[in-house]
Amino acid sequence: MNPSDIASGALAATTEVSFWHMFWGAHFVVKAVMIGLLAASVWSWSIIVNKFILLRKSKSSMDQFEESFWSGNSLEDLYASLSNRPTTAMATLFVAAMREWKRSFSAASSSYMGLQARIEKVLDVSIAREVERLESNLLVLASVASAGPFVGLFGTVWGIMSAFRSIAASKNTSLAVVAPGIAEALFATAIGLFAAIPALIFYNILSGKVARSQARMESFADEFSSILSRQIDSHVGRDKAA
Repeated sequence: MNPSDIASGALAATTEVSFWHMFWGAHFVVKAVMIGLLAASVWSWSIIVNKFILLRKSKSSMDQFEESFWSGNSLEDLYASLSNRPTTAMATLFVAAMREWKRSFSAASSSYMGLQARIEKVLDVSIAREVERLESNLLVLASVASAGPFVGLFGTVWGIMSAFRSIAASKNTSLAVVAPGIAEALFATAIGLFAAIPALIFYNILSGKVARSQARMESFADEFSSILSRQIDSHVGRDKAA
């Protein structure tokens, strides 16, 4: 065999096992599995990019708010500037707590009974809402990470069964006949892993970032609740003295 024949044979073999050829040569069920996994991968990457942008903006806005909050300015002035449109997660907590504080004191007969508990409840609810917003769509990443390999394996099993039926029908067990069908079937598992591995890695990373943001909000809520608690004690002491 001359070198040109060897090169031609190698080129033909490369063409036959290309990704595009394996996709088009696969059974329609395996094709549907591949398309679904590729769509899930694209969806996962869009969620990953959006979450990184959202969490980066959230962290930056928290830094700015904490700088304003601890700068020594009046809480009333800060509330007046944020009450109409809180722009950050911490600002939302602050406005919700201050609104409950003012609502209690704006009543005809101001009462401090249960005020501290109400403020803490408002803070807890606000934190839960913000965490829910940050965690939205993370369940999609978890689902792709857990189900992707199994969906790909389903496509592989179906493809192998189809390949074996074709081999039995042709009554030819040579490697040239067996290999393409097996390769097309295994391609589904490869795509499943391609979708699942990044989804799992970034789900863990993003979940950790959300947990740190939640811990930061809870820490601020505890500190702000303590500040308001001292204010309540001060008001109660003045009323008793009067």
